[in-house]
Amino acid sequence: MSVPLTGAKIAVLGFGNQGDAQALNLRDRGFDLCIGLRLGGAAERRARALGFEVLELDQALARADVAAILLPDEVIISRWAELHGWAKPGASFVFAHGFSLLYGKLEFPADADVVLVAPTGPGRVLRERGQSGAGLPAYIAVHQDGSGSAWALASAWAEGIGCPASMQWRSTVAEETEVDLFGEQAVLCGGLNTLVTAAFETLTARGYTPEVAYLEVVHQLKYIADLLHDRGVDGLREAISRTALYGDFTRGPRVINDQSRREMTAILDEIRSGAYAREWLAEASAGRPRLARWIEEGRHHPMETARRAALGIPEPADGAEEESRNPLSKK
Repeated sequence: MSVPLTGAKIAVLGFGNQGDAQALNLRDRGFDLCIGLRLGGAAERRARALGFEVLELDQALARADVAAILLPDEVIISRWAELHGWAKPGASFVFAHGFSLLYGKLEFPADADVVLVAPTGPGRVLRERGQSGAGLPAYIAVHQDGSGSAWALASAWAEGIGCPASMQWRSTVAEETEVDLFGEQAVLCGGLNTLVTAAFETLTARGYTPEVAYLEVVHQLKYIADLLHDRGVDGLREAISRTALYGDFTRGPRVINDQSRREMTAILDEIRSGAYAREWLAEASAGRPRLARWIEEGRHHPMETARRAALGIPEPADGAEEESRNPLSKK
């Protein structure tokens, strides 16, 4: 393993989507680490059940040579003045997403290394790939090179969490942040969720059975996504019927058309100008009222009822959800 982490005391702040996966993969590789949290919640119970030492955020930061700041973006920005004051002199900082670095105006000691290591997948995939040894690609970037060895730290951290050197892509904080936000908004989350919901509503509005509509435009998406992931667009097209292929070339551009492309450009412009960041941080500062309303409306959409019926999932008892949810976690 690379020198920058050898013998270092590590603190992982946050134990959500990325925090638990990164901590587990680091521990598997023999590193000395603790988890920093606001105590008393489910994250603390989960971390302790997995055998981690858990400390309050200030205590974890105070002892860390390297601190991974894996808290939600809006929390990092709103609390950074307090958080960085607890850090050990000479400590280095690792971030998993560049949002707070690019938009948060965070301050660091001049001699601190501040790096970005962004795995290209959710925590569960990072953990699976780390355990199997398959590895996961990651973007690495340097925000501040206080020691002159920040790139080595970024590479060592990526390797430690299961992203080997052969899968590390050097980038910048701005590139990672802007591309990540655009991917989430235009394709992976916003574009995809809106597309399948619109397709479901189109079918059911014309009288098609909701369960059949769900199975066609949502359930089967996984199998197509797996083909796309494994073979690319060209390989996917080789694997489908000629009937489907003709529809791909002739009808796809009617769904994603010039107007769609103009909107994608506008979305990217809002990201690059900081307009999206300002809008989201204002919503977060206000207590996320619109986001909470949208989440609740989504949970009661007819597509969710159709999903449970189509897949034989019982209705939640007493209004409880049939599975744990964290709609605010990253990907």
